[in-house]
Amino acid sequence: MLSKLRTWQAFDGDALLDDVATALDDVPPAEQDVEEVAQRLRGHLMRLVNIAIAAEAERDDVAGYLIERARALRVEELPGDHRKAVGYLRRMGWIVNEFLERLVAMRCLKGTA
Repeated sequence: MLSKLRTWQAFDGDALLDDVATALDDVPPAEQDVEEVAQRLRGHLMRLVNIAIAAEAERDDVAGYLIERARALRVEELPGDHRKAVGYLRRMGWIVNEFLERLVAMRCLKGTA
């Protein structure tokens, strides 16, 4: 249990929104930054899934769908081609954003700035 507490990271809505903005921006992230952004988005997806499950949000059809999509995207390999990798980041960014909005609407999370 102590090791879990040491690795636990609090939910940071501002960091999540920054990463979503990076993924969805008209100017794609530089090739050397894509993997780092993908890792952060995967972390956001994992935290949102954990929050949804803890709040029993999977009973909601939309939240249940978003949990499935988040899990599927999180385990996908990052494509080696930069253009395809940016597409992958954008898919993750959309799911993270939609998931956040749904959890806020369901009152599982407070809204972020």
